[in-house]
Amino acid sequence: MKLKFPAVFTLIYLFSSPVFSQELPNITTDRPDQTETPYLVVPGHLQLENGVSYEQPGKGVHNLVLPTTLWRYAVNSNFELRAITELNNLRTEGSPSVVGLLPVQAGVKIHLVETNGWIPQTSLIAHIALPDAASPEFKAENIAPNFRFTMQHDLSDRLTLSYNLGMEWNGFDAAGAGIYTLTSGYSLTDKLGMYLELFGFLPENSKSNHNFDGGFTYLVRRNVLVDISAGKGLTDNANDYYVSLGFSFRLPD
Repeated sequence: MKLKFPAVFTLIYLFSSPVFSQELPNITTDRPDQTETPYLVVPGHLQLENGVSYEQPGKGVHNLVLPTTLWRYAVNSNFELRAITELNNLRTEGSPSVVGLLPVQAGVKIHLVETNGWIPQTSLIAHIALPDAASPEFKAENIAPNFRFTMQHDLSDRLTLSYNLGMEWNGFDAAGAGIYTLTSGYSLTDKLGMYLELFGFLPENSKSNHNFDGGFTYLVRRNVLVDISAGKGLTDNANDYYVSLGFSFRLPD
């Protein structure tokens, strides 16, 4: 299988004409929490958000994602192109591991509302998971869309409150699942940040599941960010736990 989306992003980046600035802002990312930020990448810049995660969905089941990469390129200050690629290693005790590429997701982020008082900074993120752009072991039967509205309040220079609301489909049946996230982020220093978060899924045809997680981010340079996070399920049907490490960077800088 030929993975085309990263190549598309690279070509767009090479043949675009970014506006270079001596005062670029610090990098902002959509990881490590489950709450996506409403802020877009700096126009004319390519941003890659990479992570490694290990999760235990249930007893005897182990899942390693190595790596997951979110490719982001902002065409302008209101419109961003996105793609998500994930290499998955799923192991169930007593069975051989299943290794392969999950369906590639292609999407956009669109800026909708500028913050104004208690009106939050708001954007819309939408992806489509392509069933055939995957390894045979992880192919879906149908196109699987997902979307979410991302909102953020800046409560002070160091404290933020963010939340997402949306829906997703799995590509195997028509039933969707609601998505909610709620996170509070705090800047401990100019470089070190932390967050605490609640998030969950509300499927149409099964019980909802709820989770808690938290983590830290460290700004290595204005265009390089590393992160560490961990989470735990709060309900019986949620994942037992997960841990994740991340490395994100923006080009050029």
